[in-house]
This record gives sequence, structure tokens and C-alpha cells, in this order.
Amino acid sequence: MKRDEETLLREVANYYGDRLNQHGATPKGVDWNGENGQLNRFAQLARVIDRADGFTLNDLGCGYGALVDFLSPRYANFQYYGYDVSAEMIAAARDRYRGRPFVSFNPGSIPEVVADYGIASGIFNVRLGITNTEWVDYLLGVLDVLDRTSLDGFAFNCLTSYSDQEKMRSDLFYADPCQLFDHCKRRYSKNVALLHDYGLYEFTIIVRKVSDGQIARRMADRSTVGCNSQ
Repeated sequence: MKRDEETLLREVANYYGDRLNQHGATPKGVDWNGENGQLNRFAQLARVIDRADGFTLNDLGCGYGALVDFLSPRYANFQYYGYDVSAEMIAAARDRYRGRPFVSFNPGSIPEVVADYGIASGIFNVRLGITNTEWVDYLLGVLDVLDRTSLDGFAFNCLTSYSDQEKMRSDLFYADPCQLFDHCKRRYSKNVALLHDYGLYEFTIIVRKVSDGQIARRMADRSTVGCNSQ
């Protein structure tokens, strides 16, 4: 029987709640192997950000808020909105970042505000007993949400179907990067990047929703700033 989305999200929330209880607010608590891989993923996803500061960002599946730690030393001024279906994750994130006015954490799977950028890291990996067909429907629906709630662009990652067969797990979802690239290119923007060269069994897709002319002007502005600062 096909699960409705509420049931699907409840199963995922329970899974990650258990991981957090086992490992605490650490990379393993959100099902990553370690900190180095987590930082590598954040570096790829953050490539969607093409401003030095003064931006807003929605983080879907924020977990305990580790992306804030990555962004804070790199960007002087930004507003961060984290969302997660796990109540335990939201509680842990609020506890870690209590008193920071530029950060908020909210339960749920759909952003309450439209931000400049949207990021989804790792939320498409653990499908448990859900069928591939159901999971793909869910994944594509989330991409539509990212598109609706992001002004300048969004980025997400998935485990890759090019993974070594003997290392693939039955409870995880391995996406076809070419199919998702094509989907994003046809549905959301002409400016889409597929990153599949950073040493992990996954890929990152970046969707830039600004026009070619805007991209060229921003790159020119960056070059000017760099020259003047030397």
C-alpha cells in the first residue's frame, strides 16, 4: 500500500530521532560517517551562494544545525532558517544556537519564508522500506518546494547510482544524477550544475535561477572587488 507523505515523513523523523539519541549532535547523529565528509558536502552545496553577505537561506533537513557552523566564519551577514521533520533535531539545534538572532529552527518540511537560497543536504538518502517509486515522487515534490521558496537558487545532494554495487545498502536511495540534472534543467532553470567529482559516493546539483546576464554582472563585480582589494 502506498504511504501518504505524512506517514513517510514520520518514519524518517523516527529514524533520525533514534540516530540523534544514539550519537548526539554529531555527524553520526545525522547519519554521516564523519566531520570531514560533512564539511566536504557543505562546501559543494554552498557553491550556490554567490554573495559575500546579506543573504537569507532555508536549510531543509537542518538536523542539529551544523550548516550554521560552516557558514558563520565564511559569511559576515546572513539570515538562516532551519527546518526538520524530527522534533528531537529541532530541539537539539535550538539548544546549540540559543541566543543567536540570525538563526531560527522550525519543525516541518516546508519553509515558512521565501529565501534567497535553499539547501537540502542528505534528506534524500534514507528511504527505509519505502519503494523507489514512492521515494522519487517525494524527492521531486521537495525539489518543487525548494524552487518555490528560493529566489536566486537552490542546491541538494543525493547518493549516486554510480556507487560500487557491493557497497550499496537496501535501505538507502541511490539517484541517477543524469536524470535529476535533466529534470532540473528542464523544469527550473537553464543554469544548472552537476558536481560529481569531490570524492564521495554522491553528487550535488546546483540550480541558479538568475539570468545569464545577472551572473555575468555579478562575476564582473567580484573581479573588480578583488582587484581593488589587492
